[in-house]
Amino acid sequence: MDAKQGEDLHQVYYAHDNSDHSSQNSQIDTALTTRPKIPIWRITISLILLFLNYFLAQYDKFILSYFQDDVISSLHLSSSAYGVLSGYATGIVYALLALPTAFVADYTAARVWVLTVAAVWWSLCAIFQGLSHNFWQILLARIGMGIGQAPVEALSVSLISDLLRQDYVFFGESVLYVGVYIGEAVSGQIAVAFARTGTPWNNALIAMGIVGIVIALLVRVFVPEPKRQISLVMANNERQNPGSMAASTAFAPRLFTARKNILSTFRYLAHMRSFYLLVLSSGFRQLGGNVFGYYMPSYLSNLYPSEPSLLSRYGIIVGVVGSVTVLSGGLITSLMWSRTKLLPLYLTAIGGMVSSIFVLLMLFSLNASNGDPNRGIKVLYGTMSIAYLTAELWLGAINSLIALLLPPHTKTFGLAVWSLIQVLIYSSGPQIVGLSLRNTEPESGAYLEKTRIALAVMIPVGYWLAGIGFLLALPLVKLDIAGRFAEGRLQWSGRKGAFLAGGCVLGALVVALFIVSIYYSST
Repeated sequence: MDAKQGEDLHQVYYAHDNSDHSSQNSQIDTALTTRPKIPIWRITISLILLFLNYFLAQYDKFILSYFQDDVISSLHLSSSAYGVLSGYATGIVYALLALPTAFVADYTAARVWVLTVAAVWWSLCAIFQGLSHNFWQILLARIGMGIGQAPVEALSVSLISDLLRQDYVFFGESVLYVGVYIGEAVSGQIAVAFARTGTPWNNALIAMGIVGIVIALLVRVFVPEPKRQISLVMANNERQNPGSMAASTAFAPRLFTARKNILSTFRYLAHMRSFYLLVLSSGFRQLGGNVFGYYMPSYLSNLYPSEPSLLSRYGIIVGVVGSVTVLSGGLITSLMWSRTKLLPLYLTAIGGMVSSIFVLLMLFSLNASNGDPNRGIKVLYGTMSIAYLTAELWLGAINSLIALLLPPHTKTFGLAVWSLIQVLIYSSGPQIVGLSLRNTEPESGAYLEKTRIALAVMIPVGYWLAGIGFLLALPLVKLDIAGRFAEGRLQWSGRKGAFLAGGCVLGALVVALFIVSIYYSST
Protein backbone atom coordinates (compact mmCIF):
# COMPACT_ATOMS: atom_id res chain seq x y z
CA MET A 1 0.00 0.00 0.00
CA ASP A 2 1.52 3.33 -1.02
CA ALA A 3 1.59 6.56 0.94
CA LYS A 4 -1.22 8.16 -1.05
CA GLN A 5 -3.56 5.26 -0.37
CA GLY A 6 -2.70 5.33 3.33
CA GLU A 7 -3.52 9.01 3.40
CA ASP A 8 -6.85 8.38 1.64
CA LEU A 9 -7.79 5.76 4.20
CA HIS A 10 -7.02 8.16 7.01
CA GLN A 11 -9.05 10.97 5.48
CA VAL A 12 -12.05 8.85 4.49
CA TYR A 13 -12.46 6.45 7.40
CA TYR A 14 -11.18 8.35 10.38
CA ALA A 15 -12.17 11.90 9.66
CA HIS A 16 -13.44 12.49 13.18
CA ASP A 17 -10.18 13.29 15.02
CA ASN A 18 -10.84 17.06 15.10
CA SER A 19 -8.40 18.54 17.57
CA ASP A 20 -10.94 20.95 19.04
CA HIS A 21 -13.01 18.00 20.13
CA SER A 22 -10.44 15.33 20.91
CA SER A 23 -8.48 17.72 23.10
CA GLN A 24 -11.48 17.77 25.44
CA ASN A 25 -11.66 14.01 25.60
CA SER A 26 -11.45 13.17 29.27
CA GLN A 27 -14.33 10.71 29.35
CA ILE A 28 -13.09 7.90 27.10
CA ASP A 29 -9.74 6.12 27.11
CA THR A 30 -8.94 6.02 23.40
CA ALA A 31 -5.70 4.05 23.76
CA LEU A 32 -5.65 0.82 21.80
CA THR A 33 -3.83 -2.35 22.69
CA THR A 34 -2.05 -4.86 20.48
CA ARG A 35 -2.34 -7.64 23.06
CA PRO A 36 -5.02 -7.72 25.81
CA LYS A 37 -3.65 -8.30 29.30
CA ILE A 38 -6.57 -9.70 31.26
CA PRO A 39 -6.12 -12.60 33.74
CA ILE A 40 -7.20 -15.97 32.39
CA TRP A 41 -9.57 -16.56 35.30
CA ARG A 42 -11.44 -13.36 34.54
CA ILE A 43 -11.60 -14.16 30.83
CA THR A 44 -13.04 -17.59 31.71
CA ILE A 45 -15.73 -16.14 33.97
CA SER A 46 -16.56 -13.49 31.37
CA LEU A 47 -16.92 -16.06 28.58
CA ILE A 48 -19.20 -18.21 30.74
CA LEU A 49 -21.46 -15.29 31.68
CA LEU A 50 -21.58 -13.90 28.14
CA PHE A 51 -22.41 -17.39 26.88
CA LEU A 52 -25.24 -17.81 29.42
CA ASN A 53 -26.65 -14.39 28.62
CA TYR A 54 -26.56 -15.04 24.87
CA PHE A 55 -28.04 -18.52 25.34
CA LEU A 56 -30.99 -17.10 27.22
CA ALA A 57 -31.42 -14.33 24.64
CA GLN A 58 -31.82 -17.06 21.98
CA TYR A 59 -33.95 -19.35 24.10
CA ASP A 60 -37.37 -17.84 23.36
CA LYS A 61 -37.24 -18.73 19.66
CA PHE A 62 -36.49 -22.36 20.53
CA ILE A 63 -39.50 -22.44 22.82
CA LEU A 64 -41.69 -21.15 19.98
CA SER A 65 -40.17 -23.78 17.68
CA TYR A 66 -40.56 -26.83 19.91
CA PHE A 67 -43.96 -25.79 21.26
CA GLN A 68 -45.26 -24.52 17.92
CA ASP A 69 -48.47 -26.58 17.97
CA ASP A 70 -49.18 -25.74 21.62
CA VAL A 71 -48.56 -22.02 21.05
CA ILE A 72 -50.85 -21.99 18.00
CA SER A 73 -53.68 -23.85 19.76
CA SER A 74 -53.52 -22.12 23.17
CA LEU A 75 -53.41 -18.61 21.67
CA HIS A 76 -55.76 -19.48 18.78
CA LEU A 77 -53.23 -18.44 16.13
CA SER A 78 -53.19 -19.02 12.40
CA SER A 79 -50.06 -20.23 10.59
CA SER A 80 -49.55 -16.70 9.27
CA ALA A 81 -49.83 -15.26 12.77
CA TYR A 82 -47.21 -17.73 14.01
CA GLY A 83 -44.99 -16.64 11.11
CA VAL A 84 -45.31 -13.04 12.32
CA LEU A 85 -44.19 -14.04 15.82
CA SER A 86 -41.21 -16.00 14.52
CA GLY A 87 -40.25 -13.57 11.76
CA TYR A 88 -40.50 -9.81 11.41
CA ALA A 89 -42.27 -9.18 14.72
CA THR A 90 -38.91 -9.25 16.45
CA GLY A 91 -36.79 -8.95 13.30
CA ILE A 92 -37.83 -5.40 12.46
CA VAL A 93 -37.23 -4.28 16.04
CA TYR A 94 -33.84 -6.02 16.03
CA ALA A 95 -32.90 -4.26 12.82
CA LEU A 96 -33.93 -0.80 14.00
CA LEU A 97 -32.84 -0.77 17.63
CA ALA A 98 -29.54 -2.64 17.44
CA LEU A 99 -27.97 0.45 15.86
CA PRO A 100 -28.67 3.15 18.48
CA THR A 101 -27.98 0.86 21.44
CA ALA A 102 -24.70 -0.36 19.92
CA PHE A 103 -23.67 3.20 19.12
CA VAL A 104 -24.38 4.33 22.68
CA ALA A 105 -22.25 1.44 23.95
CA ASP A 106 -19.33 2.53 21.74
CA TYR A 107 -19.76 6.25 22.31
CA THR A 108 -19.91 5.98 26.09
CA ALA A 109 -17.34 3.15 26.30
CA ALA A 110 -19.88 1.32 28.49
CA ARG A 111 -20.58 -1.89 26.63
CA VAL A 112 -21.04 -3.92 29.80
CA TRP A 113 -23.53 -1.44 31.28
CA VAL A 114 -25.58 -1.36 28.08
CA LEU A 115 -25.56 -5.16 27.91
CA THR A 116 -26.77 -5.40 31.51
CA VAL A 117 -29.66 -2.99 31.03
CA ALA A 118 -30.66 -4.71 27.79
CA ALA A 119 -30.62 -8.14 29.45
CA VAL A 120 -32.82 -7.01 32.34
CA TRP A 121 -35.32 -5.50 29.90
CA TRP A 122 -35.69 -8.54 27.63
CA SER A 123 -35.94 -10.79 30.70
CA LEU A 124 -38.93 -8.80 31.93
CA CYS A 125 -40.50 -9.00 28.48
CA ALA A 126 -40.00 -12.79 28.46
CA ILE A 127 -42.05 -12.99 31.64
CA PHE A 128 -44.81 -10.86 30.08
CA GLN A 129 -44.68 -13.07 26.99
CA GLY A 130 -45.32 -16.10 29.18
CA LEU A 131 -48.36 -14.34 30.66
CA SER A 132 -49.90 -13.55 27.24
CA HIS A 133 -53.37 -14.85 26.32
CA ASN A 134 -53.78 -13.79 22.68
CA PHE A 135 -51.90 -12.85 19.53
CA TRP A 136 -51.60 -9.11 20.18
CA GLN A 137 -50.38 -9.55 23.75
CA ILE A 138 -47.62 -11.97 22.78
CA LEU A 139 -46.76 -9.87 19.72
CA LEU A 140 -46.24 -6.74 21.86
CA ALA A 141 -44.26 -8.76 24.41
CA ARG A 142 -42.02 -10.14 21.65
CA ILE A 143 -41.48 -6.67 20.20
CA GLY A 144 -40.50 -5.50 23.68
CA MET A 145 -38.16 -8.47 23.97
CA GLY A 146 -36.63 -7.51 20.62
CA ILE A 147 -35.75 -4.09 22.06
CA GLY A 148 -33.66 -5.75 24.76
CA GLN A 149 -32.24 -8.56 22.64
CA ALA A 150 -31.27 -6.28 19.74
CA PRO A 151 -27.74 -5.36 20.90
CA VAL A 152 -26.87 -8.60 22.76
CA GLU A 153 -24.99 -10.33 19.96
CA ALA A 154 -23.09 -7.25 18.77
CA LEU A 155 -22.10 -6.29 22.33
CA SER A 156 -21.00 -9.82 23.22
CA VAL A 157 -18.95 -10.30 20.05
CA SER A 158 -17.38 -6.86 20.51
CA LEU A 159 -16.39 -7.56 24.13
CA ILE A 160 -14.90 -10.98 23.37
CA SER A 161 -12.88 -9.54 20.47
CA ASP A 162 -11.16 -7.26 23.00
CA LEU A 163 -10.87 -9.75 25.87
CA LEU A 164 -8.69 -12.18 23.88
CA ARG A 165 -5.77 -11.68 21.53
CA GLN A 166 -6.59 -11.96 17.84
CA ASP A 167 -5.66 -15.59 17.22
CA TYR A 168 -7.75 -16.73 20.22
CA VAL A 169 -10.78 -14.58 19.41
CA PHE A 170 -12.19 -17.23 17.07
CA PHE A 171 -12.36 -19.87 19.76
CA GLY A 172 -13.74 -17.37 22.28
CA GLU A 173 -16.54 -16.31 19.92
CA SER A 174 -17.31 -19.96 19.24
CA VAL A 175 -17.86 -20.48 22.96
CA LEU A 176 -20.44 -17.69 22.80
CA TYR A 177 -22.27 -19.31 19.89
CA VAL A 178 -22.51 -22.65 21.68
CA GLY A 179 -25.51 -20.96 23.27
CA VAL A 180 -27.44 -21.43 20.01
CA TYR A 181 -27.05 -25.21 20.13
CA ILE A 182 -27.42 -25.64 23.87
CA GLY A 183 -30.68 -23.72 23.54
CA GLU A 184 -31.97 -26.27 21.06
CA ALA A 185 -30.87 -29.18 23.26
CA VAL A 186 -32.42 -27.78 26.45
CA SER A 187 -35.62 -26.86 24.64
CA GLY A 188 -35.92 -30.42 23.30
CA GLN A 189 -35.61 -31.93 26.75
CA ILE A 190 -38.05 -29.40 28.21
CA ALA A 191 -40.54 -30.08 25.42
CA VAL A 192 -40.53 -33.79 26.20
CA ALA A 193 -40.78 -33.22 29.96
CA PHE A 194 -43.61 -30.71 29.56
CA ALA A 195 -45.51 -33.05 27.24
CA ARG A 196 -45.28 -35.90 29.75
CA THR A 197 -46.36 -33.79 32.71
CA GLY A 198 -48.90 -31.60 30.92
CA THR A 199 -47.03 -28.41 31.90
CA PRO A 200 -47.97 -25.36 29.78
CA TRP A 201 -45.36 -23.93 27.40
CA ASN A 202 -45.47 -20.42 28.88
CA ASN A 203 -43.93 -21.63 32.15
CA ALA A 204 -40.62 -22.01 30.30
CA LEU A 205 -40.68 -18.35 29.24
CA ILE A 206 -41.45 -17.13 32.75
CA ALA A 207 -38.58 -19.18 34.20
CA MET A 208 -36.30 -17.91 31.45
CA GLY A 209 -37.08 -14.31 32.37
CA ILE A 210 -36.33 -14.82 36.05
CA VAL A 211 -32.98 -16.51 35.36
CA GLY A 212 -32.14 -13.83 32.79
CA ILE A 213 -32.37 -11.07 35.40
CA VAL A 214 -29.94 -12.93 37.66
CA ILE A 215 -27.44 -13.49 34.83
CA ALA A 216 -27.67 -9.82 33.83
CA LEU A 217 -26.62 -8.70 37.30
CA LEU A 218 -23.70 -11.17 37.34
CA VAL A 219 -22.52 -9.83 33.96
CA ARG A 220 -22.37 -6.32 35.39
CA VAL A 221 -20.35 -7.47 38.42
CA PHE A 222 -17.80 -9.81 36.81
CA VAL A 223 -17.31 -8.84 33.14
CA PRO A 224 -14.70 -6.08 32.68
CA GLU A 225 -14.77 -3.29 30.08
CA PRO A 226 -11.57 -4.15 28.14
CA LYS A 227 -9.41 -1.76 26.14
CA ARG A 228 -10.05 -1.84 22.43
CA GLN A 229 -7.73 -4.07 20.42
CA ILE A 230 -6.24 -2.96 17.10
CA SER A 231 -8.06 -4.24 14.04
CA LEU A 232 -6.78 -6.80 11.58
CA VAL A 233 -6.40 -4.05 8.96
CA MET A 234 -4.23 -2.01 11.35
CA ALA A 235 -2.11 -5.02 12.24
CA ASN A 236 -1.28 -5.44 8.54
CA ASN A 237 -0.88 -1.72 7.78
CA GLU A 238 1.51 0.50 9.63
CA ARG A 239 0.15 3.59 7.87
CA GLN A 240 -3.44 2.88 8.95
CA ASN A 241 -4.49 5.51 11.49
CA PRO A 242 -6.39 3.87 14.37
CA GLY A 243 -8.76 6.80 14.93
CA SER A 244 -10.77 7.29 18.08
CA MET A 245 -14.19 7.95 19.40
CA ALA A 246 -13.92 11.63 20.24
CA ALA A 247 -15.97 13.00 23.10
CA SER A 248 -16.72 16.41 24.49
CA THR A 249 -18.27 17.79 27.61
CA ALA A 250 -20.26 20.38 25.64
CA PHE A 251 -23.69 19.31 24.38
CA ALA A 252 -23.43 20.70 20.83
CA PRO A 253 -19.93 19.31 20.13
CA ARG A 254 -21.06 15.90 21.46
CA LEU A 255 -23.91 15.80 18.94
CA PHE A 256 -21.57 16.95 16.18
CA THR A 257 -19.00 14.28 17.08
CA ALA A 258 -21.68 11.59 17.30
CA ARG A 259 -22.82 12.38 13.76
CA LYS A 260 -19.25 12.23 12.46
CA ASN A 261 -18.64 8.90 14.19
CA ILE A 262 -21.74 7.38 12.60
CA LEU A 263 -20.89 8.67 9.14
CA SER A 264 -17.27 7.55 9.38
CA THR A 265 -18.37 4.00 10.24
CA PHE A 266 -20.74 3.85 7.28
CA ARG A 267 -17.97 5.21 5.02
CA TYR A 268 -15.63 2.53 6.28
CA LEU A 269 -18.14 -0.23 5.58
CA ALA A 270 -19.01 1.21 2.17
CA HIS A 271 -15.33 1.35 1.17
CA MET A 272 -14.67 -2.23 2.25
CA ARG A 273 -14.53 -4.31 -0.90
CA SER A 274 -15.92 -7.45 0.74
CA PHE A 275 -18.61 -6.14 3.11
CA TYR A 276 -21.52 -6.17 0.64
CA LEU A 277 -20.92 -9.73 -0.48
CA LEU A 278 -20.12 -11.03 3.00
CA VAL A 279 -23.23 -9.63 4.65
CA LEU A 280 -25.56 -10.81 1.88
CA SER A 281 -24.00 -14.28 1.94
CA SER A 282 -24.24 -14.49 5.70
CA GLY A 283 -27.85 -13.31 5.57
CA PHE A 284 -28.80 -16.11 3.15
CA ARG A 285 -26.94 -18.65 5.28
CA GLN A 286 -28.85 -17.47 8.34
CA LEU A 287 -32.13 -17.56 6.38
CA GLY A 288 -31.69 -21.27 5.74
CA GLY A 289 -30.76 -21.89 9.38
CA ASN A 290 -33.63 -19.77 10.68
CA VAL A 291 -36.21 -21.71 8.65
CA PHE A 292 -34.58 -24.95 9.82
CA GLY A 293 -34.76 -23.95 13.47
CA TYR A 294 -38.35 -22.72 13.44
CA TYR A 295 -40.05 -25.41 11.36
CA MET A 296 -37.92 -28.57 11.39
CA PRO A 297 -38.80 -29.83 14.92
CA SER A 298 -42.56 -29.65 14.40
CA TYR A 299 -42.24 -31.08 10.87
CA LEU A 300 -40.29 -34.10 12.11
CA SER A 301 -42.72 -34.63 14.99
CA ASN A 302 -45.60 -34.79 12.52
CA LEU A 303 -43.61 -36.99 10.14
CA TYR A 304 -42.89 -39.53 12.90
CA PRO A 305 -45.89 -39.28 15.26
CA SER A 306 -45.16 -42.70 16.79
CA GLU A 307 -41.75 -41.57 18.09
CA PRO A 308 -42.41 -39.88 21.47
CA SER A 309 -38.70 -39.36 22.15
CA LEU A 310 -37.96 -37.71 18.80
CA LEU A 311 -37.76 -34.14 20.11
CA SER A 312 -35.53 -35.25 22.96
CA ARG A 313 -33.08 -36.99 20.64
CA TYR A 314 -33.31 -34.15 18.15
CA GLY A 315 -32.28 -31.75 20.91
CA ILE A 316 -29.41 -33.99 22.00
CA ILE A 317 -28.04 -34.17 18.45
CA VAL A 318 -28.30 -30.42 18.00
CA GLY A 319 -26.80 -29.70 21.42
CA VAL A 320 -23.92 -32.17 21.31
CA VAL A 321 -23.03 -32.23 17.61
CA GLY A 322 -23.71 -28.53 17.08
CA SER A 323 -21.68 -27.46 20.11
CA VAL A 324 -18.72 -29.68 19.28
CA THR A 325 -18.79 -28.54 15.67
CA VAL A 326 -18.93 -24.79 16.32
CA LEU A 327 -16.14 -25.10 18.90
CA SER A 328 -14.10 -27.14 16.43
CA GLY A 329 -14.56 -24.45 13.78
CA GLY A 330 -13.29 -21.79 16.17
CA LEU A 331 -10.40 -23.91 17.39
CA ILE A 332 -9.28 -24.89 13.88
CA THR A 333 -9.40 -21.25 12.78
CA SER A 334 -7.37 -20.15 15.81
CA LEU A 335 -4.73 -22.85 15.21
CA MET A 336 -4.48 -22.01 11.50
CA TRP A 337 -4.61 -18.22 11.95
CA SER A 338 -0.90 -17.70 11.45
CA ARG A 339 -1.07 -19.54 8.10
CA THR A 340 -4.30 -18.23 6.59
CA LYS A 341 -6.86 -15.58 7.43
CA LEU A 342 -9.46 -16.95 4.98
CA LEU A 343 -10.35 -20.27 6.63
CA PRO A 344 -13.69 -18.97 8.03
CA LEU A 345 -14.90 -18.33 4.47
CA TYR A 346 -14.00 -21.84 3.31
CA LEU A 347 -15.61 -23.45 6.37
CA THR A 348 -18.84 -21.52 5.82
CA ALA A 349 -19.09 -21.96 2.05
CA ILE A 350 -18.14 -25.60 1.62
CA GLY A 351 -19.72 -26.77 4.88
CA GLY A 352 -23.10 -25.24 4.06
CA MET A 353 -23.24 -26.62 0.52
CA VAL A 354 -22.35 -30.14 1.66
CA SER A 355 -24.82 -29.91 4.54
CA SER A 356 -27.73 -29.06 2.22
CA ILE A 357 -27.56 -32.57 0.75
CA PHE A 358 -28.06 -34.14 4.15
CA VAL A 359 -30.82 -31.68 5.03
CA LEU A 360 -32.75 -33.01 2.01
CA LEU A 361 -32.16 -36.57 3.19
CA MET A 362 -33.58 -35.58 6.59
CA LEU A 363 -36.73 -34.16 5.01
CA PHE A 364 -37.28 -37.23 2.82
CA SER A 365 -35.96 -39.83 5.30
CA LEU A 366 -39.32 -41.63 5.49
CA ASN A 367 -39.64 -41.74 1.69
CA ALA A 368 -36.06 -42.99 1.39
CA SER A 369 -36.96 -45.83 3.77
CA ASN A 370 -40.02 -46.91 1.74
CA GLY A 371 -42.39 -45.62 4.41
CA ASP A 372 -40.85 -47.74 7.20
CA PRO A 373 -40.68 -45.45 10.27
CA ASN A 374 -38.17 -47.70 12.07
CA ARG A 375 -35.68 -47.43 9.23
CA GLY A 376 -36.64 -43.85 8.54
CA ILE A 377 -35.84 -42.64 12.05
CA LYS A 378 -32.35 -44.18 11.82
CA VAL A 379 -31.76 -42.44 8.50
CA LEU A 380 -33.02 -39.21 10.06
CA TYR A 381 -30.67 -39.27 13.04
CA GLY A 382 -27.66 -40.21 10.91
CA THR A 383 -28.20 -37.60 8.21
CA MET A 384 -29.05 -34.94 10.79
CA SER A 385 -25.76 -35.55 12.62
CA ILE A 386 -23.79 -35.21 9.39
CA ALA A 387 -25.77 -32.10 8.41
CA TYR A 388 -24.77 -30.39 11.66
CA LEU A 389 -21.16 -31.60 11.46
CA THR A 390 -20.72 -29.95 8.10
CA ALA A 391 -22.86 -26.83 8.48
CA GLU A 392 -22.08 -25.48 11.94
CA LEU A 393 -18.34 -24.86 11.78
CA TRP A 394 -18.89 -21.30 10.66
CA LEU A 395 -20.73 -19.11 13.16
CA GLY A 396 -18.00 -18.17 15.62
CA ALA A 397 -15.29 -18.03 12.97
CA ILE A 398 -17.04 -15.73 10.49
CA ASN A 399 -18.28 -13.24 13.10
CA SER A 400 -14.80 -13.09 14.63
CA LEU A 401 -13.35 -12.21 11.24
CA ILE A 402 -15.88 -9.40 10.79
CA ALA A 403 -15.18 -8.02 14.29
CA LEU A 404 -11.44 -7.96 13.59
CA LEU A 405 -11.92 -6.16 10.26
CA LEU A 406 -13.92 -3.30 11.79
CA PRO A 407 -12.53 -0.06 13.33
CA PRO A 408 -11.87 -0.75 17.04
CA HIS A 409 -13.69 2.21 18.57
CA THR A 410 -16.85 1.72 16.51
CA LYS A 411 -16.81 -2.05 16.09
CA THR A 412 -19.98 -2.61 18.15
CA PHE A 413 -21.88 -0.21 15.90
CA GLY A 414 -20.35 -1.86 12.83
CA LEU A 415 -21.36 -5.29 14.12
CA ALA A 416 -24.88 -3.98 14.68
CA VAL A 417 -25.02 -2.86 11.03
CA TRP A 418 -23.77 -6.31 10.03
CA SER A 419 -26.48 -7.96 12.15
CA LEU A 420 -29.15 -5.49 11.00
CA ILE A 421 -28.84 -6.44 7.34
CA GLN A 422 -28.73 -10.15 8.16
CA VAL A 423 -31.84 -9.94 10.34
CA LEU A 424 -33.80 -8.22 7.59
CA ILE A 425 -32.81 -11.02 5.22
CA TYR A 426 -33.16 -14.12 7.40
CA SER A 427 -36.32 -13.05 9.24
CA SER A 428 -38.14 -13.26 5.92
CA GLY A 429 -37.72 -17.06 5.95
CA PRO A 430 -40.34 -17.99 8.58
CA GLN A 431 -42.54 -15.23 7.18
CA ILE A 432 -42.53 -16.76 3.69
CA VAL A 433 -43.08 -20.28 5.03
CA GLY A 434 -45.97 -19.04 7.19
CA LEU A 435 -47.62 -17.43 4.17
CA SER A 436 -47.21 -20.61 2.14
CA LEU A 437 -49.02 -22.58 4.87
CA ARG A 438 -51.97 -20.24 5.33
CA ASN A 439 -55.47 -21.73 5.08
CA THR A 440 -54.02 -25.19 5.73
CA GLU A 441 -54.93 -27.17 8.85
CA PRO A 442 -51.78 -27.86 10.93
CA GLU A 443 -52.80 -31.47 11.58
CA SER A 444 -53.53 -32.30 7.92
CA GLY A 445 -51.43 -34.22 5.44
CA ALA A 446 -51.45 -31.21 3.11
CA TYR A 447 -49.81 -29.11 5.84
CA LEU A 448 -47.03 -31.69 6.22
CA GLU A 449 -46.45 -31.85 2.48
CA LYS A 450 -46.39 -28.07 2.04
CA THR A 451 -43.97 -27.74 4.96
CA ARG A 452 -41.65 -30.35 3.42
CA ILE A 453 -41.62 -28.57 0.06
CA ALA A 454 -40.99 -25.17 1.66
CA LEU A 455 -38.09 -26.50 3.74
CA ALA A 456 -36.63 -28.49 0.84
CA VAL A 457 -36.49 -25.33 -1.25
CA MET A 458 -35.56 -22.57 1.19
CA ILE A 459 -32.85 -24.28 3.26
CA PRO A 460 -30.67 -25.61 0.38
CA VAL A 461 -31.13 -22.42 -1.66
CA GLY A 462 -30.05 -20.32 1.33
CA TYR A 463 -27.00 -22.51 1.95
CA TRP A 464 -25.91 -22.54 -1.71
CA LEU A 465 -26.37 -18.82 -2.27
CA ALA A 466 -24.28 -18.24 0.85
CA GLY A 467 -21.60 -20.71 -0.25
CA ILE A 468 -21.20 -19.15 -3.68
CA GLY A 469 -21.13 -15.67 -2.17
CA PHE A 470 -18.44 -16.51 0.38
CA LEU A 471 -16.22 -18.13 -2.25
CA LEU A 472 -16.57 -15.08 -4.49
CA ALA A 473 -15.63 -12.87 -1.51
CA LEU A 474 -12.24 -14.56 -0.97
CA PRO A 475 -10.13 -12.19 -3.13
CA LEU A 476 -12.05 -9.17 -1.81
CA VAL A 477 -11.32 -10.08 1.81
CA LYS A 478 -7.63 -10.37 0.94
CA LEU A 479 -7.70 -6.81 -0.38
CA ASP A 480 -9.48 -5.52 2.74
CA ILE A 481 -7.01 -7.19 5.10
CA ALA A 482 -4.19 -5.55 3.11
CA GLY A 483 -5.91 -2.18 3.55
CA ARG A 484 -6.61 -1.85 -0.16
CA PHE A 485 -10.12 -0.49 0.20
CA ALA A 486 -12.07 1.20 -2.59
CA GLU A 487 -10.30 4.52 -3.19
CA GLY A 488 -11.63 8.05 -3.44
CA ARG A 489 -15.06 9.45 -2.66
CA LEU A 490 -18.09 7.26 -3.19
CA GLN A 491 -20.21 8.21 -6.21
CA TRP A 492 -23.97 7.88 -6.62
CA SER A 493 -23.33 6.15 -9.92
CA GLY A 494 -21.16 3.54 -8.21
CA ARG A 495 -20.90 1.96 -4.77
CA LYS A 496 -22.94 4.63 -2.96
CA GLY A 497 -25.85 4.26 -5.38
CA ALA A 498 -25.72 0.47 -5.22
CA PHE A 499 -25.62 0.59 -1.42
CA LEU A 500 -28.68 2.87 -1.31
CA ALA A 501 -30.58 0.89 -3.95
CA GLY A 502 -29.94 -2.37 -2.12
CA GLY A 503 -31.13 -0.84 1.14
CA CYS A 504 -34.33 0.44 -0.50
CA VAL A 505 -35.09 -2.95 -2.07
CA LEU A 506 -34.48 -4.74 1.22
CA GLY A 507 -36.58 -2.21 3.12
CA ALA A 508 -39.45 -2.52 0.64
CA LEU A 509 -39.36 -6.31 0.97
CA VAL A 510 -39.48 -6.04 4.76
CA VAL A 511 -42.47 -3.69 4.75
CA ALA A 512 -44.35 -5.69 2.11
CA LEU A 513 -43.93 -9.04 3.85
CA PHE A 514 -44.80 -7.57 7.24
CA ILE A 515 -48.00 -5.91 5.98
CA VAL A 516 -49.11 -9.01 4.09
CA SER A 517 -48.47 -11.24 7.11
CA ILE A 518 -50.32 -8.93 9.49
CA TYR A 519 -53.25 -8.82 7.04
CA TYR A 520 -53.52 -12.60 6.74
CA SER A 521 -53.01 -13.14 10.48
CA SER A 522 -56.07 -11.00 11.19
CA THR A 523 -58.32 -12.63 8.55
